[in-house]
This record gives sequence, C-alpha cells and structure tokens, in this order.
Amino acid sequence: MAQAPFRPFETALDQDRALALLREATAGADDGELFLERRRSEVLSFDDGRVRTASYDATEGFGLRAVRGETAGYAHSTTLDEHALKRAVATARLAVGDGGGTMAAPPQGTNRVLYTDADPMEAAEFPAKIDLLAEIDAFARGLDPRVVQVSVTLAASHQEVAILRPEGGLVTDIRPMARLNASVIVEENGRRESGGMGGGGRLSLAGLMEPSSWQPVVREALRIALVNLDAEPAPAGVMDVVLGPGWPGILLHEAVGHGLEGDFNRKGSSAFAGLMGTQVAAKGVTVLDDGTIPDRRGSLTVDDEGTPSGRNVLIEDGVLVGYMQDRQNARLMGVQPTGNGRRESFAHIPMPRMTNTYMLSGDADPASLVAELKDGIYAVGFGGGQVDITSGKFVFSCTEAYRVKDGKVGAPVKGATLIGDGATALQKIRGIGNDLSLDPGIGNCGKAGQWVPVGVGQPSLLIGGLTVGGAAAA
Repeated sequence: MAQAPFRPFETALDQDRALALLREATAGADDGELFLERRRSEVLSFDDGRVRTASYDATEGFGLRAVRGETAGYAHSTTLDEHALKRAVATARLAVGDGGGTMAAPPQGTNRVLYTDADPMEAAEFPAKIDLLAEIDAFARGLDPRVVQVSVTLAASHQEVAILRPEGGLVTDIRPMARLNASVIVEENGRRESGGMGGGGRLSLAGLMEPSSWQPVVREALRIALVNLDAEPAPAGVMDVVLGPGWPGILLHEAVGHGLEGDFNRKGSSAFAGLMGTQVAAKGVTVLDDGTIPDRRGSLTVDDEGTPSGRNVLIEDGVLVGYMQDRQNARLMGVQPTGNGRRESFAHIPMPRMTNTYMLSGDADPASLVAELKDGIYAVGFGGGQVDITSGKFVFSCTEAYRVKDGKVGAPVKGATLIGDGATALQKIRGIGNDLSLDPGIGNCGKAGQWVPVGVGQPSLLIGGLTVGGAAAA
C-alpha cells in the first residue's frame, strides 16, 4: 500500500511557528535552514542459494542549522514536534553569539524535474523480489559449470525532503534510488576468482527487475571472474597506463574531485588550493561536476540546502576554472553556490560534495591509445582505493587489467595497483579517447563520516609514467 506523502507542516508542525523558531535561531546569522526528511529503504540479498538479508528501515527527523562566519551550529532530532524544535533552536543559536551577520540571499527556485517521484520499492511485492533473486542465482549458475557461488543484492530507497529557509521559502524534493548488484565466484583446478557488476540510479526497481536489464549484469560479472581465472601476477614499476571508459572515472573522482571541493580549498588543505586560473592538467582535459543528468545516481533536482544543482566546469582545457561549493564556503570565498551542498541525512550538516563527476571526450580512437603502449597496463575495472586530499596521492586496486606489449593486449594481470598523485597524473595525460561513458550507477562517496550516492565517468585515457604496484619489477 502506498504511503501518504511526507507533509510535515500538515501532520507534525505548524509552518508559521516553525518559521518563527527558525528566524529566532538565525537572527544575526549569515545563513541557516530547517531540513526535514523522511526516508524508507530496503535491502534484499541472496547468497549461496538462500536469502541472507531482508531488511527494511524507516526514519524521519529534522536538522536545524545556524551559520555565522566559519562557524555553524547544528542540532537534529528524530522527533518532529515544536518542543524538539525549540531545543534545537537553543543549540544552534550558540554558533551565532551576539550576531552581526548579514543573511545570505536565498537560493533561486527551479521547476526542473530530473527523476520520478514514484516509490521504487512499490514496483513489486516482497515475494516477487525474493523470487527474482532466486531466478538470478539459478541463471548465473546455469551459464557456466565453473560457477560455485552467486551473490545478488537488490536495494532501494525513497527519500522525501523539505527545506524551510528564514525568509520563508520552502523547497521540497522526492528522491528515489534503486540498485541491483551481482557477484560470481568461479573455480577451476582448485583456483577461485570472483567478478562483480551492478547498476541503478534514481529510478524504479521495475526496470532493474526486467531480464533485459539484469541478465547483462550477471553475464558481465561472470566474464570478469573468468578473465581473472587466467590472470598472471601483475608487474611492478613505472609504466604507461591506459584507463578504460566509464567506471575507471572513480580514480578521477577520488584523486582529483575531492581536491576541487570548496572547503578543502578555502582552508588551503587541497593540492589545488591557490591554483585557480592556472594550468593544472594537460591540454584537452575538461572535467565537470554535473548534478543535472536525468535519472543518474548522483543527480539532484536541488541540493540539501535548496540550491538547484548545476553543470559546473571545474577544469577547462587543462585550466582550473571552478570549485564545487555549498552556501557557506561560497559566501566565505566570495563566489556563488554551485548546488553541491550535500548531507547524508537530517542528522548531518551539509558540506561541498560531488554529484556526477566526469571528464569530457577527446578525439582519439581508444584502440590507438592502447596501440601506443610499448610496455604497460590496460586497466578496465577498479575496486577500492585511498587518497590523501592534501597531497593528492592515491593508491587504487585494479579488478580487471591486462598487460600490453608493443601495442598488443596480452594476458590479464592480478594484483595490480596504480600509485600516483592527482595533480601529476592530470599533467601526464597524453591521449583522450572519444568514448566518454558514465558508470552504471554504483558509486558511493565518503567524506567526514558521511556517505552520499555519486556518479563518475570518463573516456579512455593514456597516462604516462604511473607507478604500478604488483608482484615483481617490470
């Protein structure tokens, strides 16, 4: 049964009283808002022939913020009533002190709609979802006799937000999310390898539950696992690397994207701090953060401060031209907000975060980039990685990679890691493919303990002189 829409000012709070209390909290402040949220989510997983997880979660609450200078007072509660709001006012008010601030102009409105407002969890009943997971498990096992284990996860959430501002403006957004993931373990001659794939976005589960959607996901997971069965130990040393299109953009996201968030640059802790207007990447490199792409995992009609999301150019033809900004950092840096103020939930304060971050295509044939490699690595898939924002240094593990010699793609390699720093890697880009693609909708990004959904993307890239960590010196 469909749940009634989230209308907190009709069912829990009087809007005029809430506005009066918000104004009390932000009197003499530079900014602030009352963020109200209801979120419902479910996760169903099937592992080794049986249901492993079947969870459902429902939360609602509010967060009240008052900003003065570089200080923000924040209080949140899972109780939506006037008493809880009054307590939050007293807490948030501590950041304002004696006041003296000038309230920032409110966000501009938008009528743009980037995704459906339908609840993705209502696309099918619970038994049908369990039957689907069992069907996927059987399908994967039937593809190849070497399959020994299958794991499938179906996840969805429905987030409804309302943002009340001190001038009286009210912004609302309804945000669906759905995702299907499959992983396969294969065994041959006593050796086991795994492969995984997934996809999703701000859409209904209905599309992901169609065989035309999930069967290619399972086949790809199996293909990766079988490739890894034949993988040889990765070489080690400094060598040229070609990155494949799409999901390998996660390296761009981590090694470069975080360094272009406004707060790190305002505080001088980013490797890109103070470099606005300078050449930070090779010619031809243009990087965007774009929250306006319909149905994408990282897209937002409005951010969590009520600012409409934007298509923001960060690096243009190699030159640093912009940072991602929330309202507080934008004001302190004397620029406009870019629609990148995001928070994990009502219990978290907003900060500058990425949405969908990607590099534009160049004009090179991707095959010609690989053909340029004399002795290097062709990296198609990535797993986990670590990045130091201050230095930009990164370490990423490859889930699918191949050795290339004299332009010929050879055996797959296992255990390869790419090591470098974002600023230097951008400068070493020697070729940009004409095959830009975005990831299939599987990204999550962590910052300061908060997790938000994101998208990444890039064309094929030829990067000279990256350090490859592996089993032995090349």
